[in-house]
Amino acid sequence: MSEQPLNPAPTEAPDDDAPHTAPAGTVPTAPTRTGSTAAGSTAADALTDAATDVSADEAAALRAASFERARRLRQEPRFPGGPAADPAGSHHERRIRSFQPRRSRVTTGQQDALERLWPKWGLDIDGQRVLDLAEMFDGLPVVLEIGFGMGEATAQMAADDPGTGILAVDVHTPGQGNLLGLADMAGSTNVRVANGDAVILLREMLAPESLDGLRVYFPDPWPKARHHKRRLIQPEFLDLVAPVLKPGAIVHCATDWEPYAEQMLEVLTAHPRFANTAADSGYAPRPAFRPLTRFEGQGLDKGHVVHDLLFARV
Repeated sequence: MSEQPLNPAPTEAPDDDAPHTAPAGTVPTAPTRTGSTAAGSTAADALTDAATDVSADEAAALRAASFERARRLRQEPRFPGGPAADPAGSHHERRIRSFQPRRSRVTTGQQDALERLWPKWGLDIDGQRVLDLAEMFDGLPVVLEIGFGMGEATAQMAADDPGTGILAVDVHTPGQGNLLGLADMAGSTNVRVANGDAVILLREMLAPESLDGLRVYFPDPWPKARHHKRRLIQPEFLDLVAPVLKPGAIVHCATDWEPYAEQMLEVLTAHPRFANTAADSGYAPRPAFRPLTRFEGQGLDKGHVVHDLLFARV
């Protein structure tokens, strides 16, 4: 969930489609080879300048070693035993991103929660294995939540419904620590926090028909027309979602951005694997289980309209 003021003005993104360094979800396109990291590029440039003193093969070998060191650094946890900075590593391909990286300080409490609880309740999305959700959640039905912000609403839903497991995905380290801490304080054991790209998770780490639902609350609306391709809810994204949902599983989206709500409704309605649960085939009333966050309340006080969409996988 994107725990930000409603109708935010997103930071201007570059017009090219180079991937950002972090994600909660992405719009999948054809994979291509990734470029080098900044660290890798700097070292490689230095090696290129010194190439006059070594053979071409030696320079290539040194450059490859530099890139490999940079890749390993990206995969190292920021905290001991905590989430990796780039869990997919070389497996992470170039494509259009639906998310913006957010930089903020990790508090002492969040860091403590990450160091204590990540080994127990956290996982990195590395794209290298298929998760056994039944084992991970002790047989509970599991709902995937993409983007949870600081985790307050997720923690409340977990506490209110201990019979449902929540696999919560985000890339915001302070939010990951905050959610772990909140769940721990509430005594909730039905939350797992996944760090990395939700598309890699959906495409490569979830078994067919393993999820009982999907929640996408207040994703980045990408309001500028040239950035609409970065919006998460697209036909290609639903193509990834449908196979991992059980028949009858609910896709629940919510947004306060009217044009995005209209696009969500159009895209979900047009997809053959989903059916609208609303009686009038439009927007649904806010379900009681979705908490009203303080940011949503502020938006409602300002006259913003929040739309919920609930579609069943058929």
